[in-house]
Amino acid sequence: MQSLTRARLLATAVHLPSRYRTMGEARARIAAAGSAFTPPVGLLEDLTGVRGVHEKAGQEQASDLAVAAADKALHAAGAAIGDVDLLLFASCCQDLVEPATAHVVASKLGAACPVFDVKNACNSVLNGIEIASAFIELGRYRTVLIACGEAPTLYARWNVPDRTTFLRALLGYTLSDAGAALLLTSAPAADDGPGVLATAFFADSGTWRACTVNAGGTMHPRTTDPEHLYVHLHGDLLRDAALGTLSLVGDRLGPEAETARRSAFIAFHQTTYPQYLEVIETLCLPPDRCLPSVVEHGNAASASLPLQLVTALDSDRVQPGDTVALIGLASGFSAGVVFIRL
Repeated sequence: MQSLTRARLLATAVHLPSRYRTMGEARARIAAAGSAFTPPVGLLEDLTGVRGVHEKAGQEQASDLAVAAADKALHAAGAAIGDVDLLLFASCCQDLVEPATAHVVASKLGAACPVFDVKNACNSVLNGIEIASAFIELGRYRTVLIACGEAPTLYARWNVPDRTTFLRALLGYTLSDAGAALLLTSAPAADDGPGVLATAFFADSGTWRACTVNAGGTMHPRTTDPEHLYVHLHGDLLRDAALGTLSLVGDRLGPEAETARRSAFIAFHQTTYPQYLEVIETLCLPPDRCLPSVVEHGNAASASLPLQLVTALDSDRVQPGDTVALIGLASGFSAGVVFIRL
């Protein structure tokens, strides 16, 4: 009889670009663009609770951020790229439409394994964990590398004609660039052993219009309109969808929601500090086991969950044997939770 296996998390790593843009610098960039509306001093900080974000270098690609994090994860695990049986590039952002950015990452790392992209907005990494875990449990692959390269600062709007446009573009100023990587491998599924314990996902796709970046697809394949390059937030639709998704998280997860509250550490996707507080209140999460990474690092898209986990590990907030909950919330809208015993 075949023994049961589980996907064990060997290493998690994050790469943050050295360039740090404060909200004061963001305001100055709006003014320098000749905007008809420039927010008052301190308004960006007051509305978002974010101090600043990380920005990649001009010629740096999403794949470069992913490779930097992947190198760290492989080194931390004492593994080589030749040990990897499958490479997933899981990210909102990408180097180009064709081919899959996973091939670019694999080429830069020197990988010779199968690769493909996983793309589901800010849940991309979480879905990558779901896929990697399923493959490992089935015995299809033994070791899977999930690499993420996020460069969403490219979608921020700098020429602002009026206050209404500024408010619609607000979340774009909290977007932050980052690389992340997770290395998972097969391990025995012992009752108290480490590994991915459970996953749960759902979506409310009727609200996909609430938050969009329009360029790069069949709707606007050769756009010359800069409006299509910005993050677009659609007012009440966005808020109603976000609140509805949070309610669905609490309603549909059932026992998983209670398990999350008992976890040693809870990471969840964050866009602003007010949204961070709203998630804690709506889902009844214990604040002392959560981490407001958005304040110092902004919204790192799908790299935000690995960023919080790495921060918790580095600060000894979690130890081997602890169970952590990773809660994903993404435009579309989709949500999910992954439980991992370290």
